[in-house]
Amino acid sequence: MPLSEAEVETYRKDGLVIPAQYRVADTILARIDELYQKLLHDNRDSPDFAADFILGPHLDANGAYGVKGNPRWLEMARIPEILDMVEQLIGPDFILWGMTIFGKPARVGKATPWHQDGDYYPIEPLETLTVWISLDGSTAEQGCMKYIPGSHRDHRIYSHHFEHRDDYTLSQVIDDDQVDLSQARDIVLEPGQISLHDVYLVHGSEPNLSAKRRMGLVLRIMPATSFYNHRSGKIKEDAGSPHGYSNRALFLLRGQDRSGRNDFTRGHD
Repeated sequence: MPLSEAEVETYRKDGLVIPAQYRVADTILARIDELYQKLLHDNRDSPDFAADFILGPHLDANGAYGVKGNPRWLEMARIPEILDMVEQLIGPDFILWGMTIFGKPARVGKATPWHQDGDYYPIEPLETLTVWISLDGSTAEQGCMKYIPGSHRDHRIYSHHFEHRDDYTLSQVIDDDQVDLSQARDIVLEPGQISLHDVYLVHGSEPNLSAKRRMGLVLRIMPATSFYNHRSGKIKEDAGSPHGYSNRALFLLRGQDRSGRNDFTRGHD
């Protein structure tokens, strides 16, 4: 199996694991970069498009922020070795419900404030695993992701507040008194390395002030025992969320829909 027993235990204990022996093939990394350059080109005239934070690159319709995507990105969500790892952590039945690119261009890449992913998502019960694929490598100088080990264990969402800032990729920020940020660890990755983390994990990143881009592709995958509630997503949109939750397209990656409630027609062209 791609993950050792020790690595599975690390994920359970810390909320995040970096598989030591796995690297995405160079041919796939080249394909990601090719698709990324095309995405930048196709959206160059969009006033709402920003290279730092791109939602739904795999969708050619109904993308959040009006992104003009490409279904070929779905190839990156079907890499067998990565799906094997996902299965080890959340079981044999799972659904891709989102994809995000964090572009972090050289010298101007934005920070991502401390937060929990689950503060945003209309998933019941709230269970999701995030796969982070590093295209360029990720170091502290490039504004790598940081996390608080074990902050996922209580399976609860800490209190957050809004900070609408041009130098942030997200506006929801965890309150200062909720976690001990002195425990933060850097997630340093080589090109092709991946990390996997739990939806309740507290994490964030600094801006990229280096001379090197730090592009990462994120896959959002939930166990098929959970229900993606599009109606609840609409409520979040009406309350001001710009992330297009009401029309997210779902893709069954393995197994079957154990909840029996997920809508695999919504959001598809």
